[in-house]
Amino acid sequence: MRLFAIADPHGNYSKIEELLKIAGKVDVVLIAGDITNFGPDEKALELFSLFEQPILAVPGNCDQRSIIDLIHNSPATDLHRKSVTIEGVRFIGMGGSNPTPFCTPFEIQECDYEESLGKMTGEKHDHKEPLVILTHAPPFGILDQVGDEHVGCKVLTDLLDIADLMVCGHIHEARGIVLSGKTTIVNPGMAALGFAAVIDIGSDTEDPNIEVTLIEAGREDI
Repeated sequence: MRLFAIADPHGNYSKIEELLKIAGKVDVVLIAGDITNFGPDEKALELFSLFEQPILAVPGNCDQRSIIDLIHNSPATDLHRKSVTIEGVRFIGMGGSNPTPFCTPFEIQECDYEESLGKMTGEKHDHKEPLVILTHAPPFGILDQVGDEHVGCKVLTDLLDIADLMVCGHIHEARGIVLSGKTTIVNPGMAALGFAAVIDIGSDTEDPNIEVTLIEAGREDI
């Protein structure tokens, strides 16, 4: 399965079509939040219209909470606090972010992360399929640094040992790929600036081979 992953477009979708051309054939689109820049919710429909593939999306902290209803009634699949399985790969999602100093619209306490994600991941070891976690916030200590401070979600860090892949965003300057144990963590970068990621998940359900390529509008060296 080939995934096209973006994060943080903040209402600027001008680079998406070029990124799709660079990516080539993809099976599923992942959107890791901050779809709009504090609204309006309807702006997200402009982004969704650019894709023919299935779309899995979670909101970011700069989206209004009401965007969940819009996603639910759009061509995209609302993955916030939900789980879906596509072609043998299980996806679970959690939007918003852990609290920030800026009192943005969609912030969630760590205990709420723990409750929601705990319910969705509790049966992971009873399943054979690969597990992908789609979030806006990064795990604490990984792709989460702002200056000298780590600002990620500690609950997400605790879940790394059961996930095969985690796709996040939120920290614009933390674009990158990190392997932590068996888990690959990807921040595709700020889509508004022309960044995305292409992620290939192998067919071995017991130990899926995950390959990630970071792509950039204006460069076609994938």
